[in-house]
Amino acid sequence: MSTRTVLQEADMSRALTRIAHEILESNRGASGLVLLGIPTRGVFLARRLGALIERFAGESVPVGALDVTMYRDDLAQHPTRAPQPTDIPASGVDGRVVVLVDDVLFSGRTIRAALDAIGDIGRPSAVRLAILADRGHREVPIRPDFVGKNLPSSRSERVNVRLAEIDGADEISIASPEGSAS
Repeated sequence: MSTRTVLQEADMSRALTRIAHEILESNRGASGLVLLGIPTRGVFLARRLGALIERFAGESVPVGALDVTMYRDDLAQHPTRAPQPTDIPASGVDGRVVVLVDDVLFSGRTIRAALDAIGDIGRPSAVRLAILADRGHREVPIRPDFVGKNLPSSRSERVNVRLAEIDGADEISIASPEGSAS
């Protein structure tokens, strides 16, 4: 595999700052927002966005985690990780604008599962999607509302997101199988 870095720490910081501003602009402030990160890296990204929104708007935003493992439609084809805890803020999601946060958008199946999971929790007034990296290749009609970086890639490539909270550094890289054109 050959690997190339496409976003470094400063690039990721700028992308998250822009996403936080876009969320605030779209919502006309922080009121009524709930951020739900999809484990694992989406949870850390949601926390970062929550801190940025609080810094810019002067108002804290509830941040939680939404595990979608048992809502996936591809459990038989793909080995899965153990379910992570779902942590819905005490304010709930009913009547609120929920912003789902994840690291990479690929086929859209994870987000489809997240929409099913939210439906079991409550009825938000709207659901928005914030993604750090959008690599295309949708299998379901899902489109992000807020995107840090569009990363056109082939299906054979792998997009790797590293976050300081888990991996000790912030970066996004694309790994290509040997012999393939990138």
